[in-house]
Amino acid sequence: MDYFLTKDQEMIQELARQIARERVLPVRAELDEKEEFPWEIMRALAQAGLFGVYLPEEYGGTGGGCLDLCVATEELSRVCAGVAVSYAASALGAYPILLFGSDEQRKKYLPPVASGQKLAAFALTEPDAGSDASAVKTSAVKKGDSYVLDGTKQWITNGGEASIYTVIARTDKKKGIRGLSAFIVEKDTPGFSFGKKEKKMGIRASATRELVFTDCAVPAANLLGREGIGFLLAMKTFDQSRPGVAAQAVGIAQGALDEAVRYAKERHQFDKPISSFQGVQFMMAEMATLVEAARSLVYAVAKAIDAGAKDVSRESAMTKLFASDVAMKVTTEAVQIFGGYGYMRDYPVEKMMRDAKITQIYEGTNQIQKSIIALSLIKEAGQRKP
Repeated sequence: MDYFLTKDQEMIQELARQIARERVLPVRAELDEKEEFPWEIMRALAQAGLFGVYLPEEYGGTGGGCLDLCVATEELSRVCAGVAVSYAASALGAYPILLFGSDEQRKKYLPPVASGQKLAAFALTEPDAGSDASAVKTSAVKKGDSYVLDGTKQWITNGGEASIYTVIARTDKKKGIRGLSAFIVEKDTPGFSFGKKEKKMGIRASATRELVFTDCAVPAANLLGREGIGFLLAMKTFDQSRPGVAAQAVGIAQGALDEAVRYAKERHQFDKPISSFQGVQFMMAEMATLVEAARSLVYAVAKAIDAGAKDVSRESAMTKLFASDVAMKVTTEAVQIFGGYGYMRDYPVEKMMRDAKITQIYEGTNQIQKSIIALSLIKEAGQRKP
């Protein structure tokens, strides 16, 4: 379909596609096998100006928005989701600063992110606080002109590689989710260290690490907004970033579909290409329809965000829920079309299937997305007059 992208968005799409094809594809399998962070590719993306596509010009960006980021993320994900999430996770870390930071904070921290000079990361999850953000235990105690952070964050994408971290910590133990606040923490801050690098099922090129805070003094000026809005900040950030996860899922699914169609035309059984078999044709037709439906939803919600829609929580959750389920189904079907070869690491659909699974889990599991959607429907029904 023609989604009537602007010329700038078409240029972003082509740049990301070119880098994916020329820089990512030749090393995709190696990055996955060695679990190496793709710094050379990050530098290529920075040189192409892709890190600032969603940021305002006044902070070093190109003045685009959510759709621009989704377009770039989708193209990278068609080839390697591990590379794509390393790129997109920097936006997740920067969004809280863009949405809730003071002008001074934005001017200090966003330009190096926009240029790709520094990566950002977002830190909410803890060993005992995943879907239940109210269980966050990392504390932030005000002492003079600083907040002293203590605690551990878990499964943080870009952990150890990023230079700028947005960290959710508890400033009031008695107030539940209203006792959470958000802080900007720089990598070299004394008392801030990193735990083990996780070994993952998929997206192996990306870095996932523990963050450890031990008497880590952060300037009070690095508080985002005010005390007590950490949970709100996290949810508003996810409203902006979940379409990016959905775009990643769409890219993975499209890449798997491309590989499956190509293979079906080349693979012969019973003296015919398997693409001539109705069973395989029906599989490919359903896969293609699901991918296009997911893309349409992602682009529509991204456009709504860019147009200034005030409340997109439900729709943002829908994009993540639907697109990630599509990615899992399409990659599984792609492996099936490849047959025994699809189960082998010599072929890319095995990796794509592994990569797809995480899109159903991070930035809120799909069960959490369903709860968000359902609660929104119930609330809306209660407000509607008979």
